[in-house]
Amino acid sequence: MASTPEPEDGRELYALLHLSPDASDEEIRRAYRQYAQIYHPDKYQDPQMKEVATENFQRIRDAYEILSDENKRQIYDIYGMEGLNSGLELGPKLTKPEEIREQLERLRRRKEEEKFLVHARPNGSIIANFSVPQYLDGDGIMKGMGMSSEVELPVSKQNTVIVGGNLVVNGSAGTGAASTVLRHQLSSVSHIDFMATAGLRSVIGMQIFRQISPHSTATSGLAVSLRDGYINLSNAWTRQLSENAVGNIQLVLGDESSISVGWQRKDEKSTATGEIKFGTNFFGASAHYIHRFSSKSHARIAGRVGSSALDFEIGGGRRVSEFSTVRMMYNIGIQGVSWRFELHRAGQKLIIPVLLSTDLNALFVTSAFAIPSTLYFLLQTYVVKPYYLKREKQKTLEKMEGLSTQLTEARKAAKKAQKLLEPVSNRKKNRQLENNGLVITKALYGNRKKIKESSELNEINDDIASQVFDVTIPLNFLVTEAGQLKLHEGIKKSGIMGFYDPCPGDPKLLFVEYTFHGRKYKVMVDDYEALLIPQDIHQF
Repeated sequence: MASTPEPEDGRELYALLHLSPDASDEEIRRAYRQYAQIYHPDKYQDPQMKEVATENFQRIRDAYEILSDENKRQIYDIYGMEGLNSGLELGPKLTKPEEIREQLERLRRRKEEEKFLVHARPNGSIIANFSVPQYLDGDGIMKGMGMSSEVELPVSKQNTVIVGGNLVVNGSAGTGAASTVLRHQLSSVSHIDFMATAGLRSVIGMQIFRQISPHSTATSGLAVSLRDGYINLSNAWTRQLSENAVGNIQLVLGDESSISVGWQRKDEKSTATGEIKFGTNFFGASAHYIHRFSSKSHARIAGRVGSSALDFEIGGGRRVSEFSTVRMMYNIGIQGVSWRFELHRAGQKLIIPVLLSTDLNALFVTSAFAIPSTLYFLLQTYVVKPYYLKREKQKTLEKMEGLSTQLTEARKAAKKAQKLLEPVSNRKKNRQLENNGLVITKALYGNRKKIKESSELNEINDDIASQVFDVTIPLNFLVTEAGQLKLHEGIKKSGIMGFYDPCPGDPKLLFVEYTFHGRKYKVMVDDYEALLIPQDIHQF
């Protein structure tokens, strides 16, 4: 069973109503009534005050509706607001925490499956093949073109249909094919595919995949050609050799029998693969290496050698947006010198090979590599890099401005909430003064470092003021008739009514100065730490 995630909102609803996570139903009702008396909109005639009261009353009522409902409270305690907002619901007969968690996990998986089933997953590619020598000979520059497309359509939890097709045109000749695959999930570690292809070479077949151990998988397949009756049998084994390396062996028996051995190693910075393949009338070996300079750019080097191929390739690519990557490759081989341009976006590819020359002239070969490489580095240095730096800087500024605006609005909202608390807070404070009881004289909440600096100063300068917030009013409001103040452990203090978080992501402290029976006290506590005052150890 998956581990239970911690709620990301710091148990804000408990903080809002000033409750312990273990609060009883009666304590929840009492806390709701206390705040409802202050924030009920009908108590205010002034339009601005009524608007503030309405907004905060809605927050209080929403918190009460969740915490007073047993099922909703259980979901909130385990998954926070995310669990409630995702539409999770519990059955009426679940009482044990283990049962609740299991049910929540089942419901979460169901929601994810439903979301998954709504969307098909298409992918495809277009290849436009150009030839400069052909153009110079008086023919068209377009040498050929190919298109392929595939759509994966989940039809149930266990069944997926994959529909695809391809079309290839080379000069005045062309061919195409259409294929359909039905994939049935046999278990969590195995599935079976039923395949059919119609076209120049019509084939039907099946393939079974199974994970045979935590580090090994096996695939077995059978394919029958409807045109000439040939039968091909295939078996493949893959094994995890180490944390970053995988090896595989594939054996094919039939009209094109072959055996191949492959290897791949992948880590954060690089990927390397290699393969050797032998057939009844051919052999070949290939390898490629990719080095990632950053999350946005990479270089690639590859080579092939065999009975029908001998070429070397070098190039690189760059991610230009969240879903798009462009690449340029330089290739030299027995067919000549060529460039290849690629655009990858999500599951779609546009590939444009350009044959530059069939002659391996040393000067031309060098120029074909040096010219685009030089242009790339010049563009990268003087155009692309400055552009991205400027854009990142702009994004950072916009993010900072957005955060600043949010913090300003949150500070205003907290001050408005304090304004409605202030009359009751002052009455409680005056009553404690009359009884020589607990009075909060100064309370600041915010950045740990700035709080410690401010505790040594009589006045708060502008640098400190932007990262701390005065919470004297809400803390005086929370003082009980018996002259005590208790803040619960594990409750993020920014969620308390009249508080806000002035420095998101930074460690925070609450600093409190108070008087009790004519003596002065002060204390500092961390954001999630419990606080109980008065205590003699706080005296100074």
